[in-house]
Amino acid sequence: MKKLLIFLLPAILLGCNNNKSISISGHFPAAANQSITVERMDINSVKLIDSVLLSKSGRFKISIDAGEADFFNIGFSDNNFITLLAEPGEKLKLYSMEKILPGNVSVSGSPGTELLFLIDDHLRHTISRLDSINNVYNKNIDNEGFDTLSRVLNMLYDDVMRQQHRYSIGFILKNTGSLASVKALYQQYDDNTYVLNDIKDIQFIKIVADSLSLYYPGSKHTRALKANLNNEMARLNKRKLDILFNSAEQTNLDISLPSPSGDTISLSSLKGKYVLLSFWASWNKQSISENLVLKSLYNKYNQKGFEIYQVSLDSNKEAWERAINFDELPWINVSDLSYPNSNIISLFNVKTIPSNYFIDREGSIVAADLHGKALLIKLEQVFGF
Repeated sequence: MKKLLIFLLPAILLGCNNNKSISISGHFPAAANQSITVERMDINSVKLIDSVLLSKSGRFKISIDAGEADFFNIGFSDNNFITLLAEPGEKLKLYSMEKILPGNVSVSGSPGTELLFLIDDHLRHTISRLDSINNVYNKNIDNEGFDTLSRVLNMLYDDVMRQQHRYSIGFILKNTGSLASVKALYQQYDDNTYVLNDIKDIQFIKIVADSLSLYYPGSKHTRALKANLNNEMARLNKRKLDILFNSAEQTNLDISLPSPSGDTISLSSLKGKYVLLSFWASWNKQSISENLVLKSLYNKYNQKGFEIYQVSLDSNKEAWERAINFDELPWINVSDLSYPNSNIISLFNVKTIPSNYFIDREGSIVAADLHGKALLIKLEQVFGF
């Protein structure tokens, strides 16, 4: 089955030129009289656009209706194709003397495709170097002195991967306004290993998203990229919290804070219920507005096993209590009244308020920052109504 160019996010398409076509002509002498297909790439699939028969001399020409830049696969089989990045109005010319297309095709008339070829060729070269190192490793695994050799090979292997990592970052920073940078963000050595696989690499997704937002602010694909970035950040924050919950000492896993009446209430005491761990402040208007929404959800689901454990980032007890009483907040309210020096802020990575974490009956965080409709949907999924 063809290995699709599938990104972790929807493909970002450039340009807004309507009613224009993309012309692709090619000369592949070694593939005379063979059929060649063109497919438009979707988010997680491909769609067949056309199939033509090469002439006796190996020439062909295809015209594609396109309103914006897009990715296309063109080739002879599921394992013998190349990926193009073409914009409306472009006239691509392809040439190859080989029957195997990847790495053997020259292109003109399409700057985007030239960039794709550049990063694809570089990654192919890197993978070839890694394969060579693996071959040496496997051939010598039973030989004398392998322990020393293996250390050298492992160091060399890691160095090759670091070189590829640096190259990909350099390419992205140089081409942030090109769709090709999106592919560079999500290149893979294999089905399980991405070139950019460090947590810090998320910053480059943001750089590309910000750049495309400037060049193409109205594009739905730019919005999709930004949405995906937000999802990645939410997953990152959840991962950090999971690590804290799983690796920290038990005393640090729990929140135990006083209520307005002075009673200390712990988060862990709510195990067995679905809990919304909510962060707010009486001085924050958005928090006050969200609390009114939370009241309706609390009234609907509290008797079914839903609880809200709300931590206030206040420093003034009177203001905190006044806000609770004025809006008649019925759930668990706690605070250490030490904002902005509360260690709860750093423990739960609270950057803005209101913010929250949804905790299941076992005490595990299963979602972050569910507000409004998103929280309602989650509760409907949990309780079935």
